Amino acid sequence: MRSSNPVFSRRGFSRDAGGYAGFDAQHQAQAGTATATNPYATNPYATDLTTGMPQAPARGNAMTIDDVVSRTAMTLGTVILTATLAWIALPVDPANVGKSYGIAVGAALVAFVLAMVQSFKRKASPAVILGYAAFEGVFLGVISAATSTYMGAGVVIQAVLGTMCVFAAVLFAYKMRWIRVNRRFYGFVMAAAMGFILLMLTNLLFSVFAGGDGLGFRSGGLGILFGCIGVILGACFLALDFKQVEDGLTYGAPREEAWLAAFGLTITLVWIYLELLRLFQILSGDD
Repeated sequence: MRSSNPVFSRRGFSRDAGGYAGFDAQHQAQAGTATATNPYATNPYATDLTTGMPQAPARGNAMTIDDVVSRTAMTLGTVILTATLAWIALPVDPANVGKSYGIAVGAALVAFVLAMVQSFKRKASPAVILGYAAFEGVFLGVISAATSTYMGAGVVIQAVLGTMCVFAAVLFAYKMRWIRVNRRFYGFVMAAAMGFILLMLTNLLFSVFAGGDGLGFRSGGLGILFGCIGVILGACFLALDFKQVEDGLTYGAPREEAWLAAFGLTITLVWIYLELLRLFQILSGDD
């Protein structure tokens, strides 16, 4: 399965010749003409969207829902723990705001590098994934502390509750089959995410060289609009993550792939939290 995350690519539940080559070869033989039309055709654990039948038989030592839940709890728990420690140890006030923001930026860069390392690895690396979660937590802790200092803790609480509500709503809609992840859905979401990221990067560059909010995509009315778009995109990527997990559970993904599921869900939830945090900041009057 191709990338299902708005920030960077990560491989899905598939293996090349260095992994489960025989299993994948069997899948390719079974998939037949579906390969040309199915965006999950390279995923040996996915459903054939043409016939509705599994593309390959289940394997032993397969991933279970308990594996996914436990790994996700560990990864998100690491984010929450380090975010809390950063909030306490790096209070944001006029006397140390530069130092705190510098640490936050450094932590974000390290988290990005670790995430990229994992995205190019053949196998899930729990140490790399938990390292990413730890540094991402430091970044979120400083940003949340700054928001609480200047806007009040209510904004942070709203963003946390909003993230939980988005997760629950998308999971419910997915389980009820109100959201159907198919080739068209996948293509639309990926194209929309690429356009969104390019716009945000352009806005960031303008803000760095021209000052202020650059093109104004993150403040005022446009900020509210793009904040809502960001949250909607995050919800769509949650649906893609749920599809990836469902396929892995149904069609026998190896147990270590549960770490990749946790990794993907964590990235998406962080995305949604940051978008909601910025959106509530704007709605509270801090452009």
